[in-house]
Amino acid sequence: MAEKKAILLIGGKVDLQGGGNALKKFSKKSVALTKYTPGDVAGQAFKVPGCSAVSADGLKAVFEGGSAFAVVSCGNAGPDEMESILAQVLEVADRRTLVVLAAENALLFYGLGVTTKASSVDREAFARDVVPTIAHIVDLPLPDDTTGAVLYQALKETNLKLNEFLKLKEALGRMEAALQRGSQEPWDKHDCA
Repeated sequence: MAEKKAILLIGGKVDLQGGGNALKKFSKKSVALTKYTPGDVAGQAFKVPGCSAVSADGLKAVFEGGSAFAVVSCGNAGPDEMESILAQVLEVADRRTLVVLAAENALLFYGLGVTTKASSVDREAFARDVVPTIAHIVDLPLPDDTTGAVLYQALKETNLKLNEFLKLKEALGRMEAALQRGSQEPWDKHDCA
C-alpha cells in the first residue's frame, strides 16, 4: 500500500449543501479556493503514472494494490449522492491521504498537507493547478507538459518538502551519532534491531 495517497473527485456541478455527516465533515475541514476556473483536471490526472480511475467503492482495492493516486467521477451529484461518495472516500482516507474535489462549481482540498486554519482561500486557481498541487503533496511525478502551479495558499506548510528533508537529515544525524558511540539505543527503543 502506498504511503501517501491522493483521491481526486471530479464532478460537474455538485451540491455540497445539506447532506449528512460525511458531507459536513468534508466541508468543515476542507479549504475552498473561491476563484476557481474549471477545466480538464481528469485529462491532466490521467497523465500521472499509476493514476487509476475507480468508483468510490473500489478505492480500498486500488490502494491495497499499490496505487497512490485515484480519480473518482462524481458527475452532477446532488447532496445525497455526494454524501454517499464522500462517506466511502472518508472511510478509506487516513491521515496520509489527500482528498481533492474539482467540480465545475467548486475546488476543495482536504486532508494531508492542507491548511486547517482557513476555510477558504481568495486566490485565483485554474484546473491546470490541481494536479501539480496533488503531485507536490503526495510526491508523485508530474507529466512533462504540465503548465500549472502549486496552490501553496491551500497548504499547511509552504516549505513542506524542505521540512520533510530536514526531519530526515536530523534523524539520520541522530542515528550516525548513536553508531559512533557504539550505542544501539535508537534501534532498541523502536524495536528495529
